[in-house]
Amino acid sequence: MADTGTDPELEPESVFPREVGLFADSYSEKSRFCFCGHVLSITQNFGSRLGVAARVWDAVRSGLFRALSLCNYFESQNVDFRGKKVIELGAGTGIVGILAALQGGDVTITDLPLALEQIQGNVQANMPAGVRAQVRALSWGIDQHVFPRDYDLVLGADIVYLEPTFPLLLGTLQHLCGPRGTIYLASKMREEHGTESFFQRLLPQHFHLELAQRDEDENVNIYRARHRGPRPA
Repeated sequence: MADTGTDPELEPESVFPREVGLFADSYSEKSRFCFCGHVLSITQNFGSRLGVAARVWDAVRSGLFRALSLCNYFESQNVDFRGKKVIELGAGTGIVGILAALQGGDVTITDLPLALEQIQGNVQANMPAGVRAQVRALSWGIDQHVFPRDYDLVLGADIVYLEPTFPLLLGTLQHLCGPRGTIYLASKMREEHGTESFFQRLLPQHFHLELAQRDEDENVNIYRARHRGPRPA
């Protein structure tokens, strides 16, 4: 008799690490960066007991470089965050969302629940009085519907690296990005992880996609995406 049940490895919950002890036996690294005239102090926490989630968190550990690439892009292009409703996905350290908030954005910084403590610590270390950013849990394909649908800017650095999450991420981007919104994604172009397929095949089905910047040396692309079709007046 054929098994008609859903493969648990394809369930949304199965592609995200859920282990409480991921950051047990951890160590921290603190770095300082300067963007748009702001000096940012960013702490990264690394755990030794990654278990089955190692392939997920290996990418997270290297994700800060892509986040810095995105921050550099925003600085070089003088991207205007003032008064914009902004959300960062898979934030890791939160540096991209922190910069957006310091630049005047109304920012929500999101990641899996186990990453929120690290993000909150970085937010508290870098936000002066009067500047605020929300830090909230968001698991793609599971709870994006509790967030609004009208963000002006949706940001993500190194969040396209695990093929089972691609449909979940795509649905989340469709939900969050407002009709006049813009998505910025910085990504290492990993052929073995299907990254090119996401940007060349999946995302263009629903968004008008542009290559905003390419770093040949590091094989990192920054993409800008907007909804297809005519814009409301």
